[in-house]
Amino acid sequence: MAYDEELAGRIRDLIEPGPAVTERKMFGGLSFLVDGNMAVAAGGDGGLLVRVGPELRDRLVDDIAVRRALMGDRDMAGWVRVTAAHIADDAHLREWVTRGVEFARSLPSKS
Repeated sequence: MAYDEELAGRIRDLIEPGPAVTERKMFGGLSFLVDGNMAVAAGGDGGLLVRVGPELRDRLVDDIAVRRALMGDRDMAGWVRVTAAHIADDAHLREWVTRGVEFARSLPSKS
């Protein structure tokens, strides 16, 4: 399944461009990396995959708008999947993109 191009454009508008920010097709979506660390990804279903860290993930999951992220049967510790309906609102999308970018920036650079 291809990623949601409209969502990818909305994410681009929120992430400050620069040499530290790159895009890569992976996990069936378009991932946005900061200093080589994946921060968020636009999925094919219009939803968003967000890296929040293992300590925060369980506090953010509400099983309605925010779920644990799975890769097949495997639980992706430190990641959440946010529904398309929840991020239809620009303020909510900004909140989640900011969260993912801030977490990626807290990690050692891979680039």
